[in-house]
Amino acid sequence: MLVHPNIDPVAVQLGPLAIHWYGLMYLFGFAAAWYLGKKRCAQPWSPIKEEQLEDLIFYGALGVILGGRMGYVLFYNFEQFLSDPLWLLRVWEGGMAFHGGLLGVVVAIALYARRINVSVFALWDFIAPLAPIGLGLGRLGNFIGQELWGRQTDSMFGMIFPNDPSQLPRHPSQLYQFALEGVLLFLIIFFYTRRQRPALAPGALFLFCYGCFRFIVEFVREPDSHIGFDALGWMTRGQLLSLPMILLGAGIFVYAYRRAAAQGK
Repeated sequence: MLVHPNIDPVAVQLGPLAIHWYGLMYLFGFAAAWYLGKKRCAQPWSPIKEEQLEDLIFYGALGVILGGRMGYVLFYNFEQFLSDPLWLLRVWEGGMAFHGGLLGVVVAIALYARRINVSVFALWDFIAPLAPIGLGLGRLGNFIGQELWGRQTDSMFGMIFPNDPSQLPRHPSQLYQFALEGVLLFLIIFFYTRRQRPALAPGALFLFCYGCFRFIVEFVREPDSHIGFDALGWMTRGQLLSLPMILLGAGIFVYAYRRAAAQGK
């Protein structure tokens, strides 16, 4: 049986200001996206120039933070928002959702694409390989903060989390998500985009792979206590939100290749 290392979630304490590891993971993720984006700008099919990258990252960061917060409020805790609307603004109390962050990025990227007059689909394909590193780091932040742990298990991977009132051995699902949504997803998208692919295909592959990985991990991740299971007695909110990603990603991927074939590319 494993025991969580009980890492202090506060990385740096500066008087009354506490900088948490989870927040730093966001910062590291944006920095990694900027570094990798610089390399991607050198590709002849890149839709943007290197001097446009910082603005793209800024727009994307706003989309992640604002969309992630609003997504958590709307998808996971709408009743609390109705009873206390100002809770939406109290981000220091925690609560971010990937699916909301994804929608926020889609909107932000569309706005930036319009500003610089490039195809929004080309820009989405460009950022697809930049996102997984940040996703993986975010899951490490969840692990350090002992958030979003897994369901009870008697397997060799069972871990005791000190903050868990029940003190049951649980799947360290945050690490599973780090491995799948961070490392594996990055490798798939990174190597796939090393050469030019049909328009829409990289973004579609990202949607499909993330949706599949998230759907799988949800089987061992503890459902939100105030929600439980949403459908069929076993399907979680995360799985319901991931299903459209899987279907949409697969459909767009097939369409991208068929369109490219029809155009003789």
